[in-house]
Amino acid sequence: MADSPTLSVTLLGAGQEVGRSCCVLQYRGKTIVCDTGVHPAYSGMASLPFVDELDWSTVDAILITHFHLDHAAALTYIMEKTNFRDGKGKVYMTHPTKAVHKFMMQDFVRMSSSSSDALFTPLEMNMSLSSIIPVSAHQLITPCPGVSFIPYHAGHVLGACMFLIDIAGLKILYTGDYSREEDRHLVKAEVPPVRPDVLIVESTYGVQSLEGRDEKELRFTSLVHSIIRRGGHVLLPTFALGRAQELLLILDEYWKKHPDLHNVPIYYASNLARKCMAVYQTYIHTMNSNIRSRFAKRDNPFVFKHISNLPQPRGWERKIAEGPPCVVLASPGFLQTGPSRELLELWAPDSRNGLIITGYSIEGTLARDIMTEPDEIIGLKGNTIPRKISVDYLSFSAHVDYSQNSEFIELVKAQHVVLVHGEQTAMGRLKAAMTAKFKDRDEDVKIHTPRNLETLELSFRGERVAKAIGTLANKAPQENDIISGLLVSKDYSYTLLDPRDLKDFAGLSTCTVTQRQRIVLGVGWDLVRWHLEGMYGSIEEGLDKDDVKVIRVMGAVDVKHTAEHELMLEWDSTASNDMIADSILALITGIDKSPASVKLTSQQHSHTHHPHSDHHEGDQSITRIQRIAWFLDAHFGDVELHMPEEGGEQDQDQSEKSEPALIVRMDDSGESDAYINLVTLAVSCPSDNVRKRVEAVLDMAITTVSSLTESFATGVSVSPEDADPKQQKSISPNGHTDTATVEDTTTTIEDTITTGEADIAS
Repeated sequence: MADSPTLSVTLLGAGQEVGRSCCVLQYRGKTIVCDTGVHPAYSGMASLPFVDELDWSTVDAILITHFHLDHAAALTYIMEKTNFRDGKGKVYMTHPTKAVHKFMMQDFVRMSSSSSDALFTPLEMNMSLSSIIPVSAHQLITPCPGVSFIPYHAGHVLGACMFLIDIAGLKILYTGDYSREEDRHLVKAEVPPVRPDVLIVESTYGVQSLEGRDEKELRFTSLVHSIIRRGGHVLLPTFALGRAQELLLILDEYWKKHPDLHNVPIYYASNLARKCMAVYQTYIHTMNSNIRSRFAKRDNPFVFKHISNLPQPRGWERKIAEGPPCVVLASPGFLQTGPSRELLELWAPDSRNGLIITGYSIEGTLARDIMTEPDEIIGLKGNTIPRKISVDYLSFSAHVDYSQNSEFIELVKAQHVVLVHGEQTAMGRLKAAMTAKFKDRDEDVKIHTPRNLETLELSFRGERVAKAIGTLANKAPQENDIISGLLVSKDYSYTLLDPRDLKDFAGLSTCTVTQRQRIVLGVGWDLVRWHLEGMYGSIEEGLDKDDVKVIRVMGAVDVKHTAEHELMLEWDSTASNDMIADSILALITGIDKSPASVKLTSQQHSHTHHPHSDHHEGDQSITRIQRIAWFLDAHFGDVELHMPEEGGEQDQDQSEKSEPALIVRMDDSGESDAYINLVTLAVSCPSDNVRKRVEAVLDMAITTVSSLTESFATGVSVSPEDADPKQQKSISPNGHTDTATVEDTTTTIEDTITTGEADIAS
């Protein structure tokens, strides 16, 4: 079995840009959304992904890779301000991510509530948090039938993960932000053991290569030390969580090794970081071996000896600026607002001070603009501030550079690679580099760089494999063997099994519904039989196990004479059997009003002399042949019955006349005569046109003279010993039994209808 379904990938954000990550995956009627972030360079509604482009009630699952605002801050808006709750969608993130996300969103609401651009209220934020389902790394999750995913460690920040998503057998790896370098507290990103069909990967740094961790840390600590020696203040704008903890670990260790710095304070100006430090200490087990081993020795690495949280009373920024040299880690990392921006405006005019940008800076933010070292900056109040503070850039952003990203893409070996979370230029360069690399290796890997709202459609030829289990699997099939059984489909997986194994292996209950309908009627049994035979042709008569008279009509419906003035119809319920039962019911309830019944019962008469009550099979065959002959005679005018002579041998030329036949004379010459073999009903004639015409008329004749029983029969005998206890049934694509093989259990629905004799007679 093979088909060509299409995967649709639509970016509502992070398409040829960094920020508001939001990727929509649609395949086989399922919709999965990966990340729901805001754009740090904008505020209010402008910062959101293009949420109006999706019917959120159709979303089956939202997967959040990590707690950074550009990947998770729009989640509350989507859950509470769109029609997401009208559907059955669920939201998932790892345990550490949910724990930190709570504090991140509380801080986000507090900062945004001071302006008119607030996206949601604290109440809505708390409501959305309660609906988030936490998961663990390597845990298999099935949010709905046909969809499953497994989180894998992604590095980057505490709790960050990449998702290996399986939608109806199609595997998609969505990385989010990830790092392939193990730092002081995080493990590096994993390579999933399963090869995906599609890889959706970040491209933040494009083809840029970053220096190694040891060289980077040495340059960082040396730069901080030099600024302190010249009597300046060091400003490290960073996000409260993630890279801040890495920098604190580096600085605390460096201060420990340099006693001359013990009188120089290190502050982190973030209440959020202070709150979340407990989360970091809770999830030590998710970090790398260095942190775990230290913690096992009762050396908690997040209890810092030379670093303290900075209280923030009114005017604290000026007190720090006028005080002795110090190091301050302040949020946010993009210098848009908050403590980091306030300290920058105070420290910018002093050349002794130093600003070190330690993370990736998004285009449109002050952190990106100040890296060009302008002479002036614009304050939050619109005032012009001279910039004399030194500006340096060292990347501790925990994103992959070109060498790490290209290696990961090659290891994953996906057929399609979709680049996201990168500026247009950087993304274009990465695509060109990877395309050239795969071309040199003669590998057919497609690299895609969709823009926001540009739907990427990828087609796949998927082979669907059915597993034979149970009795069918006892004997290995040989080449050209035909295997037959029930094909059970569940969540896009297929199982082939023997009907007898259905309940044991598929967990499906099996039953058939037997319907019974009672009718009170004031006519005789013989008259009922006569009408049934007249309508349906041949019928079967017999006795059931209780010695009750039974007439089986069309091998499907039993009419039982259960009492003197009572009949009961009994049948196994199917669409066709129900239709036959309805027609029998209509016929029986109209017997007493039938003119034929009145004429037949007005005088003594034996029903067996009536033409349609003749039970002799030979007579029936002769009558049928006569009727066919009459039908042909009406169309062609001259039809003869040919019977072969008894005894003697027929030569080859007369072999076609060796069996009974009807001869249709077309002309006096006999050259165009048509012969209809009465055994096989095959037509032979020298003229093809005549033969086709005779065949068409013969088909009409057979249909006309055949009874309903001959035209439609189930082949079930009225005799108990001939009855087959098993029937061929079908299983619906969703894995439930529409009807099922009947073994010993039968569910019976009994419909009792009582009609008074006066009503029928009226």
